[in-house]
Formats: sequence, structure tokens, C-alpha cells
Amino acid sequence: MALIVQKYGGTSVGSPERIKSVARRVAKYKAQGHQIVVVVSAMSGETNRLVALAKEVQAEPNAREMDVILSTGEQVTIGLLSMALMAEGLKAKSYTGAQVKILTDSAFTKARILSIDEENIRLDLSNDYVLVVAGFQGVDEDGNITTLGRGGSDTTGVAVAAALGADECQIYTDVDGVYTTDPRMVPEARRLKSITFEEMMEMASLGSKVLQIRSVEFAGKYKVKLRVLSSFEEEGEGTLITFEEDNTMEQAIISGIAFNRDEAKITVIGVPDKPGIAYQILGPVSEANIDVDMIIQNVGVGGATDFSFTVHRNEFAKAMDILKNKVQKHIGARDVLGDNKTAKVSVVGIGMRSHVGIASKMFRTLAEEGINIQMISTSEIKISVVIDEKYLELAVRVLHKAFDLDQESA
Repeated sequence: MALIVQKYGGTSVGSPERIKSVARRVAKYKAQGHQIVVVVSAMSGETNRLVALAKEVQAEPNAREMDVILSTGEQVTIGLLSMALMAEGLKAKSYTGAQVKILTDSAFTKARILSIDEENIRLDLSNDYVLVVAGFQGVDEDGNITTLGRGGSDTTGVAVAAALGADECQIYTDVDGVYTTDPRMVPEARRLKSITFEEMMEMASLGSKVLQIRSVEFAGKYKVKLRVLSSFEEEGEGTLITFEEDNTMEQAIISGIAFNRDEAKITVIGVPDKPGIAYQILGPVSEANIDVDMIIQNVGVGGATDFSFTVHRNEFAKAMDILKNKVQKHIGARDVLGDNKTAKVSVVGIGMRSHVGIASKMFRTLAEEGINIQMISTSEIKISVVIDEKYLELAVRVLHKAFDLDQESA
């Protein structure tokens, strides 16, 4: 008998029939003698509907009230799934984030989990209940409803698994595992049997949409065994996300190609080459709650240099406005240039630690296709480049082939 936490995303519970299908799957696990806690998202499309509804009433919705509204999506799902489980003859009980209690900070719409009180869940599990927990939500110290940001149900699932010391956290989604890259772009992409937490964290941060990065961070920190599975297939082992020291890992040099279309590049031209200039440029951007990704500062010539960085495309206009109207004149920069038609492509793999020539192979492959590299960023297990968006699909395909990711590992 194992204690298993299963998390089902919006498409997995997108209709009454899909919810009944989830209930039948849970019933099979329960019949095998396992203790089951299920964490669910809102039904697909529901969160978008609620956001649109709020914006019809208030152009810039109040963050606290937005969380009150958004949290209702998951509450509908937990009630429906609990009913479906009862129809399968199981004892079931639903829990909102506040009922658990999942304690978070007070950063409305993007709160972080501080602690989970699992006492009531353990008691109900011992009384043979299947517990259905609302993902994506919690409550702060003042009793305010909070939400964890888009994709936060993954984080809830992993956090509940960590709090309970679960044997495994299974993330059910609309894909049957983690692939070497997006199979919609590269049909030859392969499902990986296993991948390390480090690699999955890089893939998630670099654009892979399979798992939310915070959930992977949580799983790695608390050593929660994570498995990605398809809720649309009855059988399949999915992809196990585990630790590097596991000797059964596939020994590929590169595990995958990640990409992100939503990049925008900004360059501040003619910046004084002096201490503190980076802070003077990025400080106001950070204060506006804009995340900066890759950063490059050129070698100074004649007392001046150029400073480039990337932001999410949705925040490009806001960042440009800050730099042109607040920063440029203040620091004496010559100009601010922007390009919101860029993309980021990354190769990821723990094999980089023990193999040389990965970067040169990547750069040569792109050069042979006439793809210009605008920016480069590296870490111990990844190399990322910024390129013109129009070359993104070509870059992903040729890199996937160059690193033999279409071939099964020995």
C-alpha cells in the first residue's frame, strides 16, 4: 500500500465525462489498497472566463478580490469530483485550500506556500476517505483567500505530497510525459523515461510547459518523487523526475531542447561605463515588477558601453516606457532600442558537466542554417541563445537532430 498524491489539470477535468473518467481511475488505485489524495485545477477555460468577467467590472481588477473570484474555479471541481467518487462507491471529501489549511504569504494572485496543516487529511485518510483538494489556492495569516499564480495547482500537488511524505506525486496532464522537445514542432521528439530534477527545472524555466517551475523546485527541495502521466491514456509509465545519482537514468549528453517565443530584447545604447550603471538601468525595471532574464554588457570603449537584456514580451512596452522616459536621460544614455520579435532556444543536459564541445556544436549547427545568435547565456547544464523569432522552429529542429535526440538511448 502506498500514499499517492494525484494532480489533474484543467483539460483532465474539463467536462462531467472527464471528471467521471478521473473518478474511475482513482477508484482503480483505491482498489489496489492505496491511500489517495487528489489535487485538481479548475475546469479548462474556467479561469480565463473568471478573469474576463472581473475585467468587465473593473478594468484593473483589485488583486485581493481577484483571488476571491479565481479560487471558485477549483471549488467547483472538487465538489464535482467528490460526487463522482461517491458514485463509484468510494468515501470522498473535498477540501478548499483554506480548509486544509494551506498557509501562504499575502502576495495576492502570486502567493507562495509557507506551510500546510495536514492533520485533518491524515485523519480522513485513516478513515478510508479519498481526499479531493483544491489546487492553486490557500489562505494568508489574516484569513484572506490567496492564489498561487497560473499553473499553481502543480505546486499545490507537490506541496501536499511533501507535507504528507507521499510515496509518489503523479501529475496527470494532456501529454504522456516529458519529451525531448515539443512533439508538435518536432514529430521525432521522444518521451523520456526519466529526467533529473535539475534538468526539469531548467526545461520548465526555459519554456517547457509540462510543469510549472515552482512545483519542480518544491519537489527537488523536499525530495518528492514526481511522475508526469497522461490522463487520457489508461496505461503508460510516463516520465519519472528523479535525482542524478539514480543509476537507471538515461545517459544522454543532452536531454532536451527548450524554447520560448515570448522573449523581447532591449538594448540601452551609449551607457556610461562606470560602477552602479547596471543597477541604475535595471533598478526601475525591477521596481515595476518586471522580470529580467538574460543580461549582456559589452566591453566599454571611450567611456561608454551598450547594455542589453531580455524581458517577457507582455512586459516589453512597459519596460521600454520606463527606460525611455525615466532612465535614458537620467543616466545619459544615447538611445534605447527594442525588439519584441525574438525567441530563446536552449539545450539542456547534465551530460554537459562531463562532455566538452556542446557549445561549439550548437553554434556551428545554427551557423550552418544562417541563424544569427544575438545573445548567449550558460549554466552548468544548459546553453541558451536569443535568435530572431522567425528562425525558432528551424533552430529547434536542427538542434534536436544534431544532438541525436531522435535516437533512442542505449
